[in-house]
Amino acid sequence: MLPERQLIDRIRRIAGRVKNRDVIRGIGDDCAILQLPAGQQLLVTTDLCVEDVHFCSEWDPAQSVGHRCLARGLSDIAAMGGEPVACFLSLGIPPKLPQKWVDEFLRGLLHLARQFHLPLAGGDTSSSDKIIADILLLGRIPSGKALLRSGARPGDRIYVTGELGGAAAVLKRLFAGEEIRPNRTNRHFYPVPRVEPARWLRKRGLASATIDISDGLSVDLAHICQESRVSALIEAAAIPAARAATLDLALHGGEDYELLFTADRGVKLPNKIAGVPIAQIGRILPKSSHRSQIQIQDRAGQIKVLNPAGWQHFAKT
Repeated sequence: MLPERQLIDRIRRIAGRVKNRDVIRGIGDDCAILQLPAGQQLLVTTDLCVEDVHFCSEWDPAQSVGHRCLARGLSDIAAMGGEPVACFLSLGIPPKLPQKWVDEFLRGLLHLARQFHLPLAGGDTSSSDKIIADILLLGRIPSGKALLRSGARPGDRIYVTGELGGAAAVLKRLFAGEEIRPNRTNRHFYPVPRVEPARWLRKRGLASATIDISDGLSVDLAHICQESRVSALIEAAAIPAARAATLDLALHGGEDYELLFTADRGVKLPNKIAGVPIAQIGRILPKSSHRSQIQIQDRAGQIKVLNPAGWQHFAKT
């Protein structure tokens, strides 16, 4: 592993290839300098990625880890309908970690960053017992136009982009000891943040509430219900489960980084938004007196309570 100053210089050379007009000054001074256009608000999100919690070095290649660390923050920006502006990376690195791993991590992160014209504008490094990557991501949005979790109303329809459960299905196979090739079409290793579909919805004012599916459909829909003070009914037959995923994985698996959103029942949406398929999976209901705010109608037509069961840190097991 290179000494800290040499490592920072190396990161600066690699990161300098990505530009954004909102970033006046990036790596090289004590602070980055950003200049947002008039009438724009700043979006800020941060994600902490920890070895053996968010990724496993045994089966997750360094490029995939870098990609996924950035994809999480990009998905948060997408959920608000925002435009990515700049990212900041703080790395905790074990002293004996090969330099090649860090180079590949940066290659994966910056490959995704280039797709969104997103510069790496700063960060920090430190020694650590495990690999730790803390990503701070900045975005911008026209003032007052951010998509929120709190806008769903009774009668609204519930939609998701893409397919659900694919990432969880791959993870289940990995935990079972199966070897899986980490190609770029695999959603566990290389998820695709839905920045463009969210931007499309925001520009047209069609979504009443949005969230990205990171912890699982059941948990993230519960967040919309809680913030909007409503309940929801979804249909098992309408949920677009990935080919290798069970309904349970599609409901609770997480890390799909698809977009979950609601829209007024009178809104007519296309089958695809920005090339991504969308599916209507249910509707918003008035606030329920039940402990769970979500119900699911099975394929036989029976309605049952659906308790959130996705990923939650510090949850009792």
